[in-house]
Amino acid sequence: MSDVARPRRSALYMPASNAKAVEKARTLDADVIILDLEDAVAPEMKGAAREAAVAAVKAGGFGSREIVIRTNGLDTPWGAADLKAAAEAGPDAVLVPKVNDAADVHAYDAALHAAPIHTKLWTMIETGKAAFHLWEIAAASKNTRLSTWVMGVNDFAKEMRARQTPGREPFLPLLTLSVAAARAHGLSILDGVHNDIEDLEALQAVCVQGVDFGFDGKTLIHPKHLEICNRVFSPTDAEIAWSQAVIAAFKAPENAGKGALRVDGKMAERLHLTQAERLVQVAAAIAAKAG
Repeated sequence: MSDVARPRRSALYMPASNAKAVEKARTLDADVIILDLEDAVAPEMKGAAREAAVAAVKAGGFGSREIVIRTNGLDTPWGAADLKAAAEAGPDAVLVPKVNDAADVHAYDAALHAAPIHTKLWTMIETGKAAFHLWEIAAASKNTRLSTWVMGVNDFAKEMRARQTPGREPFLPLLTLSVAAARAHGLSILDGVHNDIEDLEALQAVCVQGVDFGFDGKTLIHPKHLEICNRVFSPTDAEIAWSQAVIAAFKAPENAGKGALRVDGKMAERLHLTQAERLVQVAAAIAAKAG
């Protein structure tokens, strides 16, 4: 499937140092598994976690799930070794933390020079500096492996000394601008994690908010969150039906060359056709995974 239509509704962090968690990841209904070498791993376990992540990628068995290794930063004692090992393992992507500007993107891209061509670069957007360099970070995708952003709202809250309110009001401008910059440069973008494992009602609300903002999916810290995340970030039956109707209307011979049509009582323009085609592709990919 095309990268832009690949479902990324749920991206679950799993500590690479936890063998049972990694094994369980092979059975979970997550679109993306992120083998974490950074926040979820204690300093004394970094080396063992790195080896475990590489072994897991090479062993495979994750099915259609996208496999990502999150490394430590190049400014840490473990970052360079993490990136070298991840490049050799060749996962679907390598997620790197605290990217501040385009120079950081190029530095990480260079560190992955030995990785196979299919291995993409994902970056965390989680620093105050990054907030003022969103456009240039996204633009670096033109000549690097960069394909996806992951929001790190917890780190933003720490830097800003902001409260994480239920509606995430302190971060709304940042979330909006991040989605806009990502889309302008053809990037996928995932929302940040929901910290309260047991408050599923609040999770539902922030997932709906994420869909409203235009995120492709959400990063998660617990398997308990998968069902809600997958359901909310999946196209609804009504959205699929509308999209199919738009596609059919523009394909009709009598509508050839038209830029706008009336479909089921609503105005549909060529831009809606592009959106409809992608949504139908995503829905088909989700159905194939389930089937």
